[in-house]
Amino acid sequence: MLGEVTCVKVVIIGNGVAGVTCAMAIRRRDPDAVVTIVGKETSHFFSRTALMYAFMDRMKRRDLEPYERDVYLAQRIDLVHDSVENLSAAEGNVTLKSGRTLFYDRLVLATGAVPHLFPWQGLELEAQKHLGASDQALGLVHFVSMNDLDVCEALVPTTKEAVVVGGGLIGIELVESLLHQGIKVTFLIREPFFWPMSLCAAEAEVVKAEMVRHGVNVVCEDEIQKISKNTDGRISAIVTKKGLNIPCQMLGVCTGVKPNTRSISGMDPKLKVRRGFLVNQRLETSLTHVYAAGDCAEILLPNAKGEVDFENPGQSFNELIWYSAKRQGAFVANAVFGDKTVYVPPLFFNSSKFFEIEFTTVGTVQKDGLNNPSLLLTSQAGARGLHSKRPATLRIVHNSECVLGFNVLGARVDHEVFENWIHERRSLEFCLANLRKAQFDVEFGRVPFEKFVSTTLMPEAI
Repeated sequence: MLGEVTCVKVVIIGNGVAGVTCAMAIRRRDPDAVVTIVGKETSHFFSRTALMYAFMDRMKRRDLEPYERDVYLAQRIDLVHDSVENLSAAEGNVTLKSGRTLFYDRLVLATGAVPHLFPWQGLELEAQKHLGASDQALGLVHFVSMNDLDVCEALVPTTKEAVVVGGGLIGIELVESLLHQGIKVTFLIREPFFWPMSLCAAEAEVVKAEMVRHGVNVVCEDEIQKISKNTDGRISAIVTKKGLNIPCQMLGVCTGVKPNTRSISGMDPKLKVRRGFLVNQRLETSLTHVYAAGDCAEILLPNAKGEVDFENPGQSFNELIWYSAKRQGAFVANAVFGDKTVYVPPLFFNSSKFFEIEFTTVGTVQKDGLNNPSLLLTSQAGARGLHSKRPATLRIVHNSECVLGFNVLGARVDHEVFENWIHERRSLEFCLANLRKAQFDVEFGRVPFEKFVSTTLMPEAI
């Protein structure tokens, strides 16, 4: 029976940000712990969020690695380039495809996420065979792994036209990267506008105008019906449900990601899996001394009795972003040593850039959690200090008492100021009067929010 140990042996499955953060935190806490990471992707940890900068020649691949390459040796962390063949929680071990058996006192599942791939007509077999992997000969790419970057770069010399499917952050990053390579790009978005989960129609229109300004062919409210291939088996065109025939030699599928559980689920019948590996609020799975962290973890909320029921799981949530995976990895490192704290997600924050347009989001702004009105501030063309081709917006979600979230496009702001206002339960009126305090002082570049046109949006209109 596994219990308290004097020299803990920890095996971590996955060498992404959750797994590596967990390993580093364990080493800081216990210099004698035996830490092993099992992963097949790369021999060195890299930042997925910077893939586009390597593809656009703004960073070298070596620059994507946050640590020195001898960090595993220096920290006495054993990185095993392999994958798991079997898991036996009763015996406390995992068997690798190479035949090697690793014994553990604590096991951490940090297998990340994989892209969605749909069995479109002409791609049925590939959807089953590759399970989300990129295929160079086919001209099919994703944009979440180092292998995806390899395939994208290999296809560039023989690609004149590309279609990117999916209206989210990864999709627009791939679009911008392909344009940089001199490729004509069509961005196919199934929804009425870009990224409706996080943007309202007015915000999305700002982003669309920026894409069009850079030469992107943006097609909304349409999706793939059929994929055509040439005699060599490479994608040559896509046909949409509305009848558009769009030639392309590369198809970027950026329709979101899902927890990567396939390689582990089913190995132990007691391991409960739904969308991801089900965990309680201490990130413990249904297996003793086995944890899950990052994109692969599905965190169950307590039921009416205040309990988590793995057999009859109720409400849950996944955090499928880089910052959350890193945070959960650090949390599990403490749980490994018996800490009984409960994982509580902090206030949501993310930032990005849509071509030249800055984007910052803080708090409750995503559509699936929106039950309150928003005040939308929109720049007027030709407003003083504002380029007429670079409009800006600020959306503030609020209730009758306080602000709940902020979306900013086209201006650089200090997200910590917004976070403080939400935690302090500041009123909408207070925030409007103090918006200047949240903006970085950029000479000649401050966006004059006080001169913007305001519109109230109800949740059903977002």
